[in-house]
Amino acid sequence: MEKKRVVVTGLGAVTPIGNDVETTWQNAINGVSGVGPITRIDSEPYAAKVAAELKDFDVEQFMDKKDARKMDRFTQYAVAASFMAVKDANLEITDDNAPRVGVWIGSGIGGMETFEQQYKTLLEKGPRRVSPFFVPMLIPDMATGQVSIALGAKGFNSCTVTACATGTNSIGDAFRVIERGEADVMISGGAEAPLTEMSFAGFTANKALSTNPDPKTASRPFDQDRDGFVMGEGAGIVVLEELEHALARGAKIYAEIVGYGATGDAYHITAPAPGGEGGSRAMRMAIEGSGLSVDDIDYINAHGTSTPYNDKFETLAIKEVFGEHAKKLAISSTKSMTGHLLGAAGGVEAIFSVLAIKEGIIPPTINLQTPDPECDLDYVPNEARKQEVRAALSNSLGFGGHNATIIFKKYHA
Repeated sequence: MEKKRVVVTGLGAVTPIGNDVETTWQNAINGVSGVGPITRIDSEPYAAKVAAELKDFDVEQFMDKKDARKMDRFTQYAVAASFMAVKDANLEITDDNAPRVGVWIGSGIGGMETFEQQYKTLLEKGPRRVSPFFVPMLIPDMATGQVSIALGAKGFNSCTVTACATGTNSIGDAFRVIERGEADVMISGGAEAPLTEMSFAGFTANKALSTNPDPKTASRPFDQDRDGFVMGEGAGIVVLEELEHALARGAKIYAEIVGYGATGDAYHITAPAPGGEGGSRAMRMAIEGSGLSVDDIDYINAHGTSTPYNDKFETLAIKEVFGEHAKKLAISSTKSMTGHLLGAAGGVEAIFSVLAIKEGIIPPTINLQTPDPECDLDYVPNEARKQEVRAALSNSLGFGGHNATIIFKKYHA
C-alpha cells in the first residue's frame, strides 16, 4: 500500500501566552512568560504557588453560554482551538466531505474540574443533585466528540490518553490515519484544564511541581536550579491533510509531517527509564520512518519539563540518537514560557515546531541562567534565534512510560 503524504494546513491554540496562534507565537519568540500566581484555587495549603493560566479567555466567542455549561473547561478549549484551526485552514466541511474529515484530540486527565465540583455536590446535596451532564463532561474523549459535533466532522473519531505524551501521540496517530488512506483531513491535538485542587495536591504529593514561588523563574528547563514543572492549561490543534487533497483545494501548507515514533519504557509509573532509553527509541523510530537522516534535523522542541530527571535524561537521549550532530542542534523548551500543559503540551509544541520551520525563527528556552553540567547542549537560551529550519522534531514523554516523537519538514512538491 502506497503511503499518502500528509501536510499541515491549519493551526489553532489557546495558551497561557495567547488566546490565538499569532499572539502565542509572537509572545514565544519574544520570550514572554505565561506563568503567574495561581488564581483558580487558593494556594495557601499547597507547596506550589504558581501556574500558567489562560488570560481573558472568552468562551462565548466560540459557543453559546448554555452549550459551554455542558462542557468541562478542557473541552471548551479544544472546541475553541479547533474552530480556529479549521478557519485558518480555510476548510469547509460539507455533507459531501464530512465522512472523510476526522477528529483525534486527546486529554491527559479530562474533566478533573467537573469531577471535583460534582463530587462536592454529591457530598453536600446528595446523588439526585449531580448533573446529568457529569459523565459527558468528565470523560477525556468528549473533546473529540464535541469538536466532531460542532464542526460536523463524521470521519475517523478517536481520543488518545497517554499522560503528557497525549498531544503528540494524537497527532502521530492522526497522521497514520491519513497516511493509510482512511481520511483526507484530521483535526488533531490535545486539550487540558488541570488547574484544580486535586491536581495540585496530587502533583505536589509526588514532588513533580516546582515549589519556587517566583513566577519569573519557576519554569526553568535545563537550568541547574530547576526543581519541578509549572502546570498550565490550554489546547493546541492542527489540521492535517492528505497532500493531493490540500493541493486540489488550494490550501496553504505550513509544513509536511513525515515521522512518528511511539515507545514504552516498561520501567516505572512516573520516572523515565535510565538514560532516556525509551525516548531514544521513539526518536529513532520517527527519524527512520521519515526518510531523513539525523543531520537533516535542525531543531528539537524538547519535552523539557524543568524537572531534574526529565531534562537530564532527555539530553542523554538526544546525544545517544544524534551523536556528534547533537552539538549542532538547536533545542528549546517552550514550557519555560507556557508551563507544562500536560496532555495539551504536544499539540501546542507541534505548532511551535511548524512555525519555526515556516518563519525561520527558533523560540528560546527562557530562565536558563545557571547551566547544568549534565545538560550541555544548545538550548537556545533566553533569546529567539533566526535560523533556517529544514526539519523539526518534537518530543513528549508521559507518566506510565509513554514516549512520543513527531517530525515536520519544509514542504517541497
